[in-house]
Amino acid sequence: MSIQKRPDRKWRARVRDASGKEIARHFDRKSDAERWEASAKAAITRGDWIDPARARVTVGAWASEWMAAQVQLKPSTRARYELALRRQILPTWEGIPLSAVSYAEVAAWVQRLTASGLAPATVRYAHRVLSLALAHAVRDGRMSRNPAEGVRLPRVVREEPVFLDHDQVARLAEACGRYGLLVRFLAYTGLRWGEASALRVSRLDLLRRRVTVAVAFAEVGGELVEGTPKNHQRRSVPIPRFLVDELAAHVAGKRRDSLVFTAPNGGPLRNTNFRSRVFAPAAASVGLAGLTPHDLRHTAASLAVAAGANVKAVQRMLGHASASMTLDVYAGLFGDDLDAVANRLDEAVAARDADYLRTGTAGGEVLDLGKRRSPGR
Repeated sequence: MSIQKRPDRKWRARVRDASGKEIARHFDRKSDAERWEASAKAAITRGDWIDPARARVTVGAWASEWMAAQVQLKPSTRARYELALRRQILPTWEGIPLSAVSYAEVAAWVQRLTASGLAPATVRYAHRVLSLALAHAVRDGRMSRNPAEGVRLPRVVREEPVFLDHDQVARLAEACGRYGLLVRFLAYTGLRWGEASALRVSRLDLLRRRVTVAVAFAEVGGELVEGTPKNHQRRSVPIPRFLVDELAAHVAGKRRDSLVFTAPNGGPLRNTNFRSRVFAPAAASVGLAGLTPHDLRHTAASLAVAAGANVKAVQRMLGHASASMTLDVYAGLFGDDLDAVANRLDEAVAARDADYLRTGTAGGEVLDLGKRRSPGR
């Protein structure tokens, strides 16, 4: 029998999981043992039985094991995950067993983080890291479901991108002195800072007016680490003709493996140093205080759309994973496209109406298919 009374007067219930392993629980009352047995057998039949022993591991121990398994992460992403774990996740969850993590507790944790004054984006990122770790536990058979799924998160209010026009780009470039070419390059190619700072001469094809984006720098723990671009996507970006001669002069005499843009000492450019020492003072001097180097990427998108680029072209240029991502950020830039569609629809209907007035039919003479002759007759 699967339920037996022990000498200590407790009732022992036993079941075997899908692997044949026996699981036993002890109860004071026979009815409790029977209920547990029925529930356990039903869960085993459904395939969502969780061995209590496997769910006793703490979130802290499991997070360490999960992070060790994430071999696909870029160094910069790994560093951000570890920061979220250290600052927002483990202070609450480190000693809590996986079996004790509930939807309500995760929701309460998110509420506490939000109430503490953390930015919505930071709260959402911490929740995402915890959810990824718990999803890994589900796949490993330690939890039947992910209790972080479906938790309501604070809304992130996206700031409106800053777009410069051609004159503003020119004035900013002039104010940046020896780095004017870098400013124009960023504003007309849309490369991310890490992509531009890691760009080597061999990646410039000035005859075809193309730059190949294959690597990027990321700052991790104060050190620059070279890795793949965001989304791990290699791409080819067009270079406007007016930049070609200036770039050719700039890289003349450099080795193919040399960096195109460097710090004054010849080493790699760091965003924080460049922004504080060169970019921010230059931007303020031309009435653009608060501008960041990343705003030049937004500018590149704006200038490309104004020159007639469609959403797919902008997506490829910027290296976005999908066109929907491009539209999420730059939907407002394509308003003229919608106007053009409406105008073409107006023209089509006007042409149809004019044709109807001229012929008395919509679209010209109506062909009577019933009178159409078969071939060969």
